[in-house]
Amino acid sequence: MTAQLDHLVVLADTLAQGTAWCDATLGISPGPGGQHPLFGTHNRLLAIAGERFVRAYLEVIAIDPDAGDPGRARWFDIDDERLRGEVRAHGPRLIHWVARVPDLAQAAAALAAQDIDCGERLQASRMTPSGLLEWQIVVRPDGRRPFDGCLPTLIQWGAAHPADGMPASGLSLRALRLQHPDAARLQSALTRIGLQGVSVQAAATPELRAELLTPRGLVSI
Repeated sequence: MTAQLDHLVVLADTLAQGTAWCDATLGISPGPGGQHPLFGTHNRLLAIAGERFVRAYLEVIAIDPDAGDPGRARWFDIDDERLRGEVRAHGPRLIHWVARVPDLAQAAAALAAQDIDCGERLQASRMTPSGLLEWQIVVRPDGRRPFDGCLPTLIQWGAAHPADGMPASGLSLRALRLQHPDAARLQSALTRIGLQGVSVQAAATPELRAELLTPRGLVSI
């Protein structure tokens, strides 16, 4: 089992807010994304691949005001009123990350063996100008992020990957650093799915911190 960092998740109150944040923070606007009818969200995307993180991209995600109630908890803790209030008041923030795996069932079983419930396996898709994107993903029924967002959501892409159609952005992900009170168990979980290259440290408060090389120099988000 070899997992790889797939994308970073930045939550915004609206996509307009998220776009303005990218312009101000990273010096570039995100490209088009799509809608997620299953969860009532939509996104915009930005390539951030580098030598260590091949095919990586950044996702700016927000509740889709035109989607209505999805009838289930939204993914990535997006229904958490405290989190949404912080983003509304203080701007978009990095809340989570997603790791791609070649065999989703095997990777989820590896975490379950460590008593980590990463959720149910779902089939999802969305149309793009290049055709249909299809993927499988594991999401808890309550929508909660594992390890406060520090343990990635697992995804298995179909024949196409969204980064394949993204233009170069001038951005490159250099590092992802995780801090968590249960750092040893978090590191063990990453090892079980074969994910390397991400820093894990013990700290009283969970935190994700990504370093990107941008047109404005090295930026930490």
